[in-house]
Amino acid sequence: MSPLQQKTTLVATFGDNIAYTIRALEKETNERFVIVKMPKCDIPFSEITTHQVLDFKAPVQWLKSIYHLATSRVIFVDNYLGILAKMNLKPQVMCIQLWHAAGAIKRFGLEDPAFQTRSDHAKQRIQTAYQRITHIVCGSEKMTPIFQKSFGNPELAVLRTGIPRTDFFFHPIEMKSVQLVLQRKYPVTSEKKIVLYAPTFRDYDIVHSHIPIDVNKFCEAFCDDYVLFLRLHPAIKHDFHNKYPGIVYDVSDVKDVSKLLVLTDILITDYSSIPFEFALLERPIIFFAYDLAEYQQTRGFWQDYETLVPGPIVTNSADLIRVMHQADYDMERIRQFAEEWNQYSDGNSSENLIKAVYFKGSIPG
Repeated sequence: MSPLQQKTTLVATFGDNIAYTIRALEKETNERFVIVKMPKCDIPFSEITTHQVLDFKAPVQWLKSIYHLATSRVIFVDNYLGILAKMNLKPQVMCIQLWHAAGAIKRFGLEDPAFQTRSDHAKQRIQTAYQRITHIVCGSEKMTPIFQKSFGNPELAVLRTGIPRTDFFFHPIEMKSVQLVLQRKYPVTSEKKIVLYAPTFRDYDIVHSHIPIDVNKFCEAFCDDYVLFLRLHPAIKHDFHNKYPGIVYDVSDVKDVSKLLVLTDILITDYSSIPFEFALLERPIIFFAYDLAEYQQTRGFWQDYETLVPGPIVTNSADLIRVMHQADYDMERIRQFAEEWNQYSDGNSSENLIKAVYFKGSIPG
């Protein structure tokens, strides 16, 4: 077996946390590193760094990826990585989970009800892959027990450094730059307020390509004051025919939702993790949970949904329109929600993480 090298491999499935980590890694260290892009990742890392980027689905580059994983002293992943179940990482390797959500409404990992429906072989593979994780990057104490349960490891070491990608929301110049770019792409955003509908993608409902919001009624009620941005699942996007150009926009091609949040005046979502970061902007959130009972049964929540979410819950378009007309939002509750779930995310999370990992004695207790 090849010896470990002074090298880091970063495996990107979503990529946004990885991208911010890379920036700090280059700024704070001279560490050699390699980026492995999983098929789902569409971040152009070549625009961020000159370090090697490997495509995991290309056969030759797949072999190189395995080699780098086997010989790196530090590994970052941002999602479940099944290949870890087949690897015997050396005891001194730090395998760090940069989970792609800053908070959790729905259950995931070993706590996802769907896990119990898998075969014994699949369960063993998933558990083994999770056991390879030595550290988890955390944004708050509220997430610590959730991570430990989800990965089946009550002794999982916690890096209380904050979530790297939340640094974006603490840098006004970077946010303003993004805002100007998007305003050029969508000039209407300079004239009207933006409502972003960003629902959770439902595994059990991908065959129903519809938008739960009654777009017709929404446009009739708010066309003078708002535009509706839709972040759609590909199955829905394929069948969506926009009858209201200039009022309704499909913004699904904007891959980084953080950029869309900069423009958003009101967020409409359901069980997604987006509110945990959007709350940092201290703007209204409406929870359109039209299938609450079904989702509770199929995925489950970490705590009572009505108690957890920092905004009004509606189950149909009529109630959604009523809530928007009333504009009765509890902004103090949103601020408290942001503070609780972003406890360690202070605008320096990427730098804090790099210092914790690469500089001896600086890992938080």
